[in-house]
Amino acid sequence: MSKTNILIAQGGGPTAVINESLVGAVLESRGFDNTGSVYGAFHGVSGIVNEDFINLGLESTENLENVAKTPCSALGSTRDKPDQKYCQDIFKVLKAHDIGTFFYIGGNDSSDTLRILAEEAVGADYPLRCIHIPKTIDNDLTVNDHTPGYPSAAKFVASAFAGVNLDNRALQGVYVGVVMGRHAGFLTAAAALGRKYDDDGPHLIYLPERNFSMDTLIRDVKATQDKFGRCVIAVSEGIHDDSGAPIVTKLAKDVEKDAHGNIQLSGTGALADLLCDAIREGTGQKRVRGDTFGYLQRSFMGCVSDVDQMESRAVGVEAARFAHDGAQGVKRDGTVTIQRTGSGDSYAVEYKLSKLEDVAGKTKVMADEFIADSNCDITGAFVDYLKPLLGSGMPEPYRLEAERVGKILDR
Repeated sequence: MSKTNILIAQGGGPTAVINESLVGAVLESRGFDNTGSVYGAFHGVSGIVNEDFINLGLESTENLENVAKTPCSALGSTRDKPDQKYCQDIFKVLKAHDIGTFFYIGGNDSSDTLRILAEEAVGADYPLRCIHIPKTIDNDLTVNDHTPGYPSAAKFVASAFAGVNLDNRALQGVYVGVVMGRHAGFLTAAAALGRKYDDDGPHLIYLPERNFSMDTLIRDVKATQDKFGRCVIAVSEGIHDDSGAPIVTKLAKDVEKDAHGNIQLSGTGALADLLCDAIREGTGQKRVRGDTFGYLQRSFMGCVSDVDQMESRAVGVEAARFAHDGAQGVKRDGTVTIQRTGSGDSYAVEYKLSKLEDVAGKTKVMADEFIADSNCDITGAFVDYLKPLLGSGMPEPYRLEAERVGKILDR
């Protein structure tokens, strides 16, 4: 029986559970008789073109299991977005190392890279299986019900806002928390899962799926203060006006851009500062504070969803199985996708191999049924969607319940 060499890499932003997928794919692949060497490429596709590999077949199972529980990309990552020429260079390296299966753990850009590589392999009549293993905290991969990495990040956001709400209730004022999400508001919306009592924040949630107006924000904040005496706001970094222009570009004098030409949103902290300034000016409220969650939400060690860990391991395992099935005579490129088959207490999922082109380069946003008509909150349907993904161990706040002591002094 001929042996198949395997290469695995990680791309894009890290998550708290991305190494579960790595280890799942490695251990499952090592168990097949037709597996040759199992290599890992450091720093994604850039590591492939530089032939910066590690032999994962030499890692002990014990150490791999320890790595699996460690957040962030154990192999390192990259923001490189390969074009046709870049993929041709990758393909040369894959052929030189006799790679028969390439697993790439990442988002929609990573799946697009695999799509191009799969086409290259077909054109060259080279037996390469390209399997995409999904991950992203943004939860914006199409076809998938949800994406590994998102539940843990959502648990962090929900827990953080639960704590912020307690702080804001103790020392009243206005709080603004800027959460990652350029086009999709799933992570920002997760802030609502930290609410327990009717007056809990976040009181206002602004998502990139809806147009944002500064006048509306000021009006909403004033109304919330009148009702509760305070206001907690969760806002996506990607909020934009009715022309599609990011709000940060409307307010900031200088705007930074990343290597891909994308406007830097939450990374600079500018949006939180700008919104806080606008709220102070528009409401007269002096105690206005803002935070940018930034990298904290991606890989916080103390706030990992056990459901996310299990499913992230599973997509790696299933990727290896799909690749192995392909090695038995059927060429199978594709992306592992998560399909929900049960809800509530009967929550369950199944894993399928979908077409790369159905995910590559596409972005999923929140469904209308998840967003309240007010455009500044979410619905019960979203709570039902997210709650099973958070797993066990969500912190729950409590309040003092005894009656207040009556006053004696006449003042």
